[in-house]
Amino acid sequence: MIPSQQYRFLRHALRDGRSINEKSSRWTKLHLDPWLLCFLILNAALGLMVVYSATAADSGMLLRQAISFGSGFIIMFLCAQVPPKVYQAVSPYLYLFGIFMLLLIFVIGETRLGAKRWITLPGIGSMQPSEVMKFAMPLMMAWYFAKRSFPPKFIHIVIALIIMLVPFVLVLLQPDLNIGLIIPGIFVLFLSGMSWRLIGGAITAFAVTMPLIWMFVLQEYQKKRIVTLFDPEADALGAGWNIIQSKIAIGSGGLLGKGFLEGTQSHLGYLPEHHTDFILSTYSEEFGFIGVFLLLSLYAAIIFRCLYISMNSYDNFGRLMAGAIGLTFFFFVFLNSGMVSGILPVTGDPLPLLSYGGTAVVSLLASMGIVMSIHTHK
Repeated sequence: MIPSQQYRFLRHALRDGRSINEKSSRWTKLHLDPWLLCFLILNAALGLMVVYSATAADSGMLLRQAISFGSGFIIMFLCAQVPPKVYQAVSPYLYLFGIFMLLLIFVIGETRLGAKRWITLPGIGSMQPSEVMKFAMPLMMAWYFAKRSFPPKFIHIVIALIIMLVPFVLVLLQPDLNIGLIIPGIFVLFLSGMSWRLIGGAITAFAVTMPLIWMFVLQEYQKKRIVTLFDPEADALGAGWNIIQSKIAIGSGGLLGKGFLEGTQSHLGYLPEHHTDFILSTYSEEFGFIGVFLLLSLYAAIIFRCLYISMNSYDNFGRLMAGAIGLTFFFFVFLNSGMVSGILPVTGDPLPLLSYGGTAVVSLLASMGIVMSIHTHK
């Protein structure tokens, strides 16, 4: 049997703690990767600049976002100090804790915007248990496959799917179609060496069940978003308004953009959610094609650095986890970019490290701390 590309990727990765450069550096002693840290700091600085422009120079919102970045980098540093073996050891317990929190929603959960997704804990405040599962589920998947040979057997794939589907179904019942919850697990499954025949079969099965998903799973507002994708002008003043204004903002930026703080679509109120979901439209209008190219280049550097660290990890757990984090980062960049440019439905997912919002920033930087831990602990 010819091994899959993912299997060869894992088989040729460095093992037993060996790396290209064995010499210990000051960065290694701090358990930080200088390249990844540099890319993240540049992205954070760019994100703060764009948030300042998108919020009409609101210093209060800029300060809150800066505090989120500061907290995120501190948590990233702390996560980097924890050896990967510790993450591997606590993965099952963290997963079970996440399942418990999701079940707790049905008992003491708070309903907001038509969905029961939040719980309030004394001394902690309001939180979404699904955010816990975004960490716990891929850790659990990496823990499960790290103990087994590659490529995985069919029974192991079935068990892994159950590990993914249990939290996904619990979140779906809230109701919340949170696809970001299972994407990291899917990438772990892919990197474990899953057969391309099984991948093709899964895609075919998904296509066959699409009518059932449309009828019984998707909410009305989700169906409307998909319909609007194909013909936004049919409801130009309603559901299609966001994407029409977004494309106008992107196109009006031209090659070099209108200049910092000179965007009209966002500053005159035509572009909704211009500091969160559609912040890339604001950025494109002010910095043009060249600015978008530089931003995507920075994103590509972060993604490839994560994949490089994954290939040079000394065990299966580290390879799977770092690779899944890098590919998940790519997925959300692609998802938001496709959303604002009109090639994907509006999903409400923020652009990593650019959109305004503290939870997304802190959780992403924490995951990058895990990647650095995998790279520096031999």
